Amino acid sequence: MLKTLFKKSYKSISPNEARERLRTNKTAILLDVRSPAEYAELHIPNSKLLPLDKLQSNIAKIVNDKDTELIVHCHSGARAATACNLLSKMGYTNVSNLGGIVSWPYETESGK
Repeated sequence: MLKTLFKKSYKSISPNEARERLRTNKTAILLDVRSPAEYAELHIPNSKLLPLDKLQSNIAKIVNDKDTELIVHCHSGARAATACNLLSKMGYTNVSNLGGIVSWPYETESGK
């Protein structure tokens, strides 16, 4: 009974799986929930910045189809997990937690 109450409504995926999904699903969105300063310092190419504190009020401006594949990351994974929970509670159905950019072994860039 308790397991049902606390069941995660999103999945965790590896950097390799995320990269493959982004390559094959052109509508998938890589969502970076860090601060603007963190994003400017280093981010994954083509990721969309939406800081965690602005997620609930601004997600519909970026994603209006709640079935869109969303791959969420932050610096180390904690904010991404919080964001995934929020998105799931808001009705988004295809949410994955990539964790943190610290474990992303592929290309990154700096600047806006």
